[in-house]
Amino acid sequence: MYEENAVLHALCTRRSVRSYDSTKPVEQEKIQAVLTAGQYAPTGMNRMPTKFVVIRNPEMLHQLSNQNAEIMGAADRDPFYGAPVILIVLANKDIPTYKYDGSLVMGNFMNAATSLGLGSIWVHRAKEEFESEFGKKILADLGIEGNYEGIGHCVLGYAANEVPEAAPRKDNYVYYAE
Repeated sequence: MYEENAVLHALCTRRSVRSYDSTKPVEQEKIQAVLTAGQYAPTGMNRMPTKFVVIRNPEMLHQLSNQNAEIMGAADRDPFYGAPVILIVLANKDIPTYKYDGSLVMGNFMNAATSLGLGSIWVHRAKEEFESEFGKKILADLGIEGNYEGIGHCVLGYAANEVPEAAPRKDNYVYYAE
C-alpha cells in the first residue's frame, strides 16, 4: 500500500545510513528542502522552539566528529560516518515540550532526506556537545543566545552502499481499544 503514496513510501523505506559517498556533495537545494521540512515539524502550542545549525565545512565536521567521539568514549571512530553534512537541532529548554519538538524536527529531517534520495542517521550526544566549552563557543560564534540544548545531529549525504530493506516489524505493535 505504501508504494502508492510518496509520503508513506518515504516513511516506510527510511533506514539509518552508516556509510556515505565522500565524493558526492549534497546539493544546496536538497539541504534547504530538508531544513524546510524541519521548520514545518509540529511543535507544542506552535512555539517553534528549535534552531538548526548546518555544518558543511570539512574542518568543522572533523572537529565536531572528534568531540562527539570523545563524548562517546570511542576517540578512534567517526560517529558521522564520513558524511558531508550535519544538521544540528537545538531546542529552547524554557519551553516544556522542547525535547519532543526537537525530536519531531529530527524525524522530519530524516524522512525528507529519504524522499530526496539522501541517506541519514540520527547521531546522539548533541546535548553533551553543546553543554561543553567547545559547543558553547560554536553557539556564541553563530550568535545563538538563550537556553538551548542539543537534541541531535541529522547526518546527511548520499549512501555509499545500497540501503538495506527493512527488517520485519515486530509483533504486538498495535493494540485496539474499541
